[in-house]
Amino acid sequence: MDKKEHIAIFTTASLPWLTGTAVNPLFRAVYLWKSEERDVTLVIPWLTLKDQGLVYPNNITFASPKEHEEYICQWVEERVGFSPGFSIRFYPGKFSIDKRSILAVGDISEIIPDEVADIAVLEEPEHLTWFHHGKRWKTKFRLVIGIIHTNYLEYVRRENNGILQAFLLKHLNNWVVGIYCHKVIRLSAATQEYTESIICNVHGVNPRFLEIGEKKREQQQEGVKAFSKGAYFIGKMIWSKGYRELLRILQDHQQELSELEIDLFGSGEDSEEVQKAAEKLQMAVRVYPGCDHADPLFHDYKLFLNPSTTDVVCTTTAEALAMGKIVVCANHPSNEFFKRFSNCWTYDNSNEFVKLTLKALAEEPAQPTNAERRELSWEAATNRFLKAVGMDKPLDKRLSRNSSVFMSASLNLQQTVDEASAYVHHVASGFEVSRRFFGAIPHTLQPDEELRKELGMTNATTK
Repeated sequence: MDKKEHIAIFTTASLPWLTGTAVNPLFRAVYLWKSEERDVTLVIPWLTLKDQGLVYPNNITFASPKEHEEYICQWVEERVGFSPGFSIRFYPGKFSIDKRSILAVGDISEIIPDEVADIAVLEEPEHLTWFHHGKRWKTKFRLVIGIIHTNYLEYVRRENNGILQAFLLKHLNNWVVGIYCHKVIRLSAATQEYTESIICNVHGVNPRFLEIGEKKREQQQEGVKAFSKGAYFIGKMIWSKGYRELLRILQDHQQELSELEIDLFGSGEDSEEVQKAAEKLQMAVRVYPGCDHADPLFHDYKLFLNPSTTDVVCTTTAEALAMGKIVVCANHPSNEFFKRFSNCWTYDNSNEFVKLTLKALAEEPAQPTNAERRELSWEAATNRFLKAVGMDKPLDKRLSRNSSVFMSASLNLQQTVDEASAYVHHVASGFEVSRRFFGAIPHTLQPDEELRKELGMTNATTK
């Protein structure tokens, strides 16, 4: 039997942190494995107990990687209805409080043995390679695919000296992604541009949301009132996630929206400020802690209001559409994929937001077609991914080489430039001073003794 191709999916977060870079790569691993055409390994960060307490919600912690892996496998099985057979491996990570992100420690490419290093998928390649010091990804793997999840430039612009920081970060991102990735997928045009990148939404929704939506569609077909609640918004409760825009619109149009009642669900650093701002409004705006979007609490809402423009492709918007709700969102590149759905209504200004919101409150959602439901599924998202990177073709065709002398010379020149850039980055990332200057967590060139012990790493594997 021919050896199967091996795909290693590296990502920057993990359950129980319900962030996009934890959930979406996990489902990608499930559905790439499901076809049984390839072997799949999901590579995720392992945090010490102290860092787990800073990241994971509801005081959830794990005493060992094995315990963490069992939690993830159970979570997946409850949602997809089968036990997936892909592998999970952990790399050493540290949580950066100022960046609110997990950063890799040491050379995480070494987690995958050389003999199975076929294809690597770097979920957030810029994030994974800012401080990478070790074997070059393009040398280690035959094909390296970067998937751009986050519009980091938009977040940085909102900070002090944001314009300068965004300018520098843009060039840094282009540099490291170009050094380490053969192909780049941007989930939408809301991200920064990368040379020869492909714009394609390669995300689907948790199957549970499609199941909820199917029940709602059956109720509508039977003439039963499927949605008994009004409007809501759910998202991490920080101002940059859309709360500022939403509350500003509500404040400016309180008179027109006086009959609107809206519930906000989220937890985050700005929860207290959001609560205070909502209380100042002369309308019914209720604020609640964050909750799983699939919770029965949300099933009966019919209108999801999402003014956020910092997301690249908003997961909660896709989930709301899968549940059969009307979504009112900004006419923005991040929402381009959703415009094809009958229940997605986009606005260009606050007056249109008000008009569409009132219209949605007075009407019932359209019944999603089978084609629309299919587009939101992970099966369809996986097919889009395979097609975008050419993995829908037979292996021998994907590995064919162009015989043109001119093309060979061009490729050799590009390879020389890439190798020189990679060498510069390798040198710069090997010094504590330069690492600290660019924002690395102190002393993360190699895993410390605690991480090595918890991951069962020997000194040889950290060199």
